[in-house]
Amino acid sequence: MDEHDLSAAALARAHAGGAQGRAWLSALPGLAADLAREWELTLGGSLGGGSEASVREARMADGRAAVLKLVPPGRDPTEQELAVLLAAGGRGYAQVYAHDERRGALLLERLGPQLAQMGWSVDRQIAALCETLMAAWMAPPAGAGFQTGAEKARALSAFIAQTWEEMGRPCAERTIETAISYARLREAAFDPARAVLAHGDAHAWNALQAPGGEGFKFVDPDGLFIEPAYDLGIAMREWAQDLLAGDPVGLGARRCARLAALTGVEPEPIWQWGFMERTSTGLMALKLGMAEGREMLAVADAWGAGGLAD
Repeated sequence: MDEHDLSAAALARAHAGGAQGRAWLSALPGLAADLAREWELTLGGSLGGGSEASVREARMADGRAAVLKLVPPGRDPTEQELAVLLAAGGRGYAQVYAHDERRGALLLERLGPQLAQMGWSVDRQIAALCETLMAAWMAPPAGAGFQTGAEKARALSAFIAQTWEEMGRPCAERTIETAISYARLREAAFDPARAVLAHGDAHAWNALQAPGGEGFKFVDPDGLFIEPAYDLGIAMREWAQDLLAGDPVGLGARRCARLAALTGVEPEPIWQWGFMERTSTGLMALKLGMAEGREMLAVADAWGAGGLAD
């Protein structure tokens, strides 16, 4: 295993971690070999799709196909990801076969291709994401300390304001003002009685076909105690080129209405979370040197100028 076994995004994030990230990259081959011995695994090739982690094919001693996921420092799977996966018990999420919190290692159920690789239209992908989310949403386990919707809104607001300045104000000031105003609204609207344990990054690359082709399951949850609209806002963040191919405001409003109709969630919170996520992720992509950040912010600028259409 070497750096070429990781996705470009995972490599960028590891190198952004400085000496700690580079040390993790150097230690990956030995760590994978140690876990293979301890868990009696036969390791295969890299799956290469993770945006932060190393993800490799594995086969267990009993013949089951699995995935060995190794998470870099600073992304402790015991905090959120592992807790979500264990709470789900395979419902809406990949099943956990083994885990080692100290070494950031997860052995997971092997799923099929990513939804993003199915060749489906955006509308069909959105329908699949909504169906999977409605199966995956649940109450958090007792005593769990997941980030709340109010905390997430404050964190996004702070990140957007700071990163916009750091990156030389790469999008319209009105876009930033709108994102921050939406963050205040969602912070004030947080209601534990209406919150769920949400995935937190439910896009088509994190939804994989379930065994037997029966729907999809999620991987890589962030884990948030938040209103369902947040997870639907992730779909608003995606597919910038699809939106830029026409009227971004009208197409965005249509997407928002479809997400609301498929799930019964009110459209306004979906739009607001989607706006914040598109703005923050666009800024992050620029910070990491990823070209798609420009497209994401171009849509955010259009939305900021046009607002949610009727």
